[in-house]
Amino acid sequence: MDAFSTIVNASATSLYVSLLSIAFNPIAWNIVARNEYRNKTITRIFGGNARYGCYFLAIMILSFGFLRDHLYQRALSDQPRIPMLSAPYDTLVPIGLFAIGQLFVVTSTWALGITGTFLGDYFGILMDHRVEGFPFNVLRDPMYVGSSMCFVATALWYERPAGLLVSLYVYIAYLIALRFEGPFTDMIYSKRASTKKTL
Repeated sequence: MDAFSTIVNASATSLYVSLLSIAFNPIAWNIVARNEYRNKTITRIFGGNARYGCYFLAIMILSFGFLRDHLYQRALSDQPRIPMLSAPYDTLVPIGLFAIGQLFVVTSTWALGITGTFLGDYFGILMDHRVEGFPFNVLRDPMYVGSSMCFVATALWYERPAGLLVSLYVYIAYLIALRFEGPFTDMIYSKRASTKKTL
């Protein structure tokens, strides 16, 4: 327990606020998206315009994502600082990880577009074909992997071992979210395929 307390300040409220914000995002957006698919709540708010509804959800997801990142940095500032890498790797590794992570996130968004990235399929805005170019030809879920890499990079940059544990928590949260997102999205596209066959 003493070894754990040297790397994690478990009494810091900011740590638990950060963990809650990390869990909130995938849970909330899965609930909101499924409700949208079944009830079209957001679409109705925007006068039946699914695209405007999706853009609104995209703004909400991005905003809460920025808040989550801010709360994570704030939590790290309350954690013990312990050098983990020797120079020059203490700067090169986190910079490299962050750059590659952002590359995966940005190129995923570029390849999918706004509606493809931000749950447009739940609004009935479906893509014509599965995206198979970079970065999806390298990773199955490049956006989640890239985001997790950025969390690790931030922990290494600020030399907070507790951040590495939080990063693992982030990745696990993403894996759990994918167990719900993947099958539901597959169902949406399967329904479209079966509808096309009957026409």
